Amino acid sequence: MTMYKLEDKPKDLIKVTYEKLSTDEVAESVKSPSCGAVSLFIGTTRNNFEEKKVIRLEYEAYISMAEAEIKKICSDIRNKWPMIQHISVHHRLGVVDITEVSVIIAISSPHRNESLDAVKYCITTLKATVPIWKKEVYETEEYTWKENKECQWSQNEQK
Repeated sequence: MTMYKLEDKPKDLIKVTYEKLSTDEVAESVKSPSCGAVSLFIGTTRNNFEEKKVIRLEYEAYISMAEAEIKKICSDIRNKWPMIQHISVHHRLGVVDITEVSVIIAISSPHRNESLDAVKYCITTLKATVPIWKKEVYETEEYTWKENKECQWSQNEQK
């Protein structure tokens, strides 16, 4: 049985790591006795992109800058949805094989609508603003450095 403290202050848990990610760990980290909802997004590596067979992804990041940008996203979430209790964002770096997890976002709130909306906002904003780069490696051993179409800083460089 899990024991909760009476004082359950909102927390933001951010992890950018080369270690494999644990969905259970992230989901457990946001549970709260005052919340009836934990919303979760799990991003995994798929085996295809535009009719090419993908064999793995490789992620790189400027870790301290990535963590700072994720903290900004957490702050934005708290401003938009004041009822949000806990936020946990974990992103993996290095080689991420097919079906493995690259990103997990968990957010708790008293009711589901706020946490569901906040999770969608979080992943969309993360892809648009956080300096994490993805290399997509194909079965031919060719690869492409991918930039997110949502990525604002990448679009500014192209103009």
